[in-house]
Amino acid sequence: MAVRRFMQVDVFSPVPAEGNGLAVVLESDGLTDQDLARFAAWTNLAETTFLYPPADARADYKVRIMTPSREMLFAGHPTLGSCMAWLHAGGVPKEPGIVRQECGIGIVEIDVSGAEPAFAAPPTKVRVMSDANRETIMATLEIDPADVLLSAELENGPVWQAFQMRDAAAVLALDGGRVRWPDFKALGFIGAHPPGHDIDFEVRMLAPSSGMLEDPITGSLNAALAQWMAGNGRLTEPVCIAQGTTINRSGRVAIRPDGERIFIGGAVHILIEGTVDL
Repeated sequence: MAVRRFMQVDVFSPVPAEGNGLAVVLESDGLTDQDLARFAAWTNLAETTFLYPPADARADYKVRIMTPSREMLFAGHPTLGSCMAWLHAGGVPKEPGIVRQECGIGIVEIDVSGAEPAFAAPPTKVRVMSDANRETIMATLEIDPADVLLSAELENGPVWQAFQMRDAAAVLALDGGRVRWPDFKALGFIGAHPPGHDIDFEVRMLAPSSGMLEDPITGSLNAALAQWMAGNGRLTEPVCIAQGTTINRSGRVAIRPDGERIFIGGAVHILIEGTVDL
């Protein structure tokens, strides 16, 4: 056991405590895999991160990302939350305005030069969703085929079964309580709000494999959706995405195409700061 710096942060909402919570252990050397798993299960948040000195000379720090039940190679709100906790703790990036995080998929760049941090969306593999998966998901959620515009399997670390729905109303109408583990893993849905709305798209992520029915706000899913949509010309300018609406969260994700890259950004609030015996 050792006393280690600890923070709990809220990510992807302009309103503190209405985004997605993240626990961050800032000094993790000496912890075993069992220590990480036990503490992440105890926090019972969607993710808990553990920071280390980088192994890659290009990076500013290394992170391991744990859910209550497993380790993840990459996740979006842990990336932004860990970055801002590291900076708040006195971290100084090697390159001003850019923090480079080492994680399970390699190096992820976070732009910290603006009002809100934004990470560069990692490459996303886009595959045809199997007919069996598509039909099972649609039958379980009682989705009208007329409400589905496109579907695909996306992979950017996590693997997503993704659907672009007819509109935001079709996304919000889904009954996430119908989805159960182990029959389903991570499901992502996106639909557009009408022109003139202050939000461009509504997103939901149903995640029974992560020990929860629905994730409040999911940076990695939004990154995968953005890459998918940009790849076939459906995303050409900055957009604002809402997530968590059906579970009383005020998630807001800013998606910004920048040349060949796409940045995924949002607010981060440091809510708890102290130490933990671990």
